[in-house]
Amino acid sequence: MMYKKKKVTLFIQCLVDTLYPEVAEAMVSVLEDLGLELDCPTEQTCCGQPAFNAGHQSEARSAAKKFIELFEDAEVIVSPSGSCVNMVKNHYPDLFSADSSMLERARAVAAKTFEFTEFLVDILKVENLDARFPAKVTYHDSCHLNHCLGIHLQPRKLLANIRELEFIEMKDSDKCCGFGGTFAVKYADISSAMLEEKVQNIVDSGATVVTGCDMSCLMNIQGMLSRTKAQVKVMHIAQLLSAK
Repeated sequence: MMYKKKKVTLFIQCLVDTLYPEVAEAMVSVLEDLGLELDCPTEQTCCGQPAFNAGHQSEARSAAKKFIELFEDAEVIVSPSGSCVNMVKNHYPDLFSADSSMLERARAVAAKTFEFTEFLVDILKVENLDARFPAKVTYHDSCHLNHCLGIHLQPRKLLANIRELEFIEMKDSDKCCGFGGTFAVKYADISSAMLEEKVQNIVDSGATVVTGCDMSCLMNIQGMLSRTKAQVKVMHIAQLLSAK
């Protein structure tokens, strides 16, 4: 394991920190079981993605600068959010393209930042965590994770090794759920139509659990599942991988 003896610094998405702390706890449980030393800076705040997506470059740059200053001494940075990792890896360098000093620091931080399943499969070379979760499970590919980071197979390799889990691929698993941060607010009708299609595909799969690597998408999906009284539970993949 390349990072077995190194300290992993946790980058916890705002949504997970405020609404789904059990996801962070599950990720910690998995990483601790692998014998990794963990650190979690309590001074961390938003990565700046909402401001960036809304076109507020100055505010996004301010949040990015704080992130870089806080995390640049870390050996490796791991987050349970493909969306936030995409912000650090692909947009931080854009924010500092006119500042050579900060650009170099942004690229250095980006190079050692990993999404949770990416870190397990591609860096640690771990695919079997001896988890057990007896249920029919389907998987939603979040856009930032799949299209921007190219992380598609890693979650499926991990799910395939969970004992008593029956994986069911849903139709159009890689189609957007309609969330997209402010997209759901600015274009509510279009967002709702996309979400209805996603939820119907989940229900049609016959799964009792839908999982993914981004709580923003899963929160959006959870809302529609609840409103339609569908008997499908939403869980982050870290929660399945930590189950025994």
